[in-house]
Amino acid sequence: MKKPLTGALCALTLAGATALATAAPASAATVNFAGTVALSNCSGSLVRMPGSVDADPGLILTNGHCLESGMPAAGQVVTDRASTRSFTLLSSTGGNLGTVRANRILYSTMTDTDVTLYRLSTSYATIKSRYGISPLTMSTTHPVAGSSIKVVSGYWKKIYSCSVDGFAYRLKEGGWTFKDSVRYTSGCNIIGGTSGSPVVDAVSGQVVAVNNTINEDGQSCTLNNPCEVDQNGTVTIHPGIGYAQETYTIPNCFAPGNVLDLTRAGCVLPRP
Repeated sequence: MKKPLTGALCALTLAGATALATAAPASAATVNFAGTVALSNCSGSLVRMPGSVDADPGLILTNGHCLESGMPAAGQVVTDRASTRSFTLLSSTGGNLGTVRANRILYSTMTDTDVTLYRLSTSYATIKSRYGISPLTMSTTHPVAGSSIKVVSGYWKKIYSCSVDGFAYRLKEGGWTFKDSVRYTSGCNIIGGTSGSPVVDAVSGQVVAVNNTINEDGQSCTLNNPCEVDQNGTVTIHPGIGYAQETYTIPNCFAPGNVLDLTRAGCVLPRP
């Protein structure tokens, strides 16, 4: 995990029931800063579930270690907590369009994954009308090795391009363990402030993961130096290589109306 810019571990770090429109698949999606946000110390994105509708409250996706109250401890799950956190919404070119604000932390953890999901006080329809910005769609399929991806940092207004190199069965960093993490090829040499950036599939334009860490110094299993542990317990490190946490199962945890329900079929997010 990249250290938070202001803390110990972040990254320098139609209305009614009408479904939101999604772009038709093409040979390559247009990936830019539209739909991304900048946090005070991290990056993030305005996202929708496949079943979300315009009238639903917007959702912001970022890392668990970007949580404003501090990093959740191993085994800790935060749900349904009041928040007034603000996010700077970006234009397609990275310009600041305005501020959107959360009214709830729906979910946050650094156990098995590294994710925080905020609920906004405004709907997708209002955001579209006010700023001309639509949310990014969360993919429901597992990322594919070799696929081209973009890591879009709203904090730095920088887009990294690389491919999915493979997957880490377990990724250990300090006291935290993440499951089935995406390993980047060397093109995505992320820096602090990129934590929470959406990892966007370059063909579909959908969010397939959330960026969260890199092995900075070649150390093994220490803070900012994650190590991989396979099914047999063998530990390997990849100095200078970054990682992200898959997000394809998160939509299974949301009921209509963007309501979090950890008991839904297919929802594997850790529970409190």
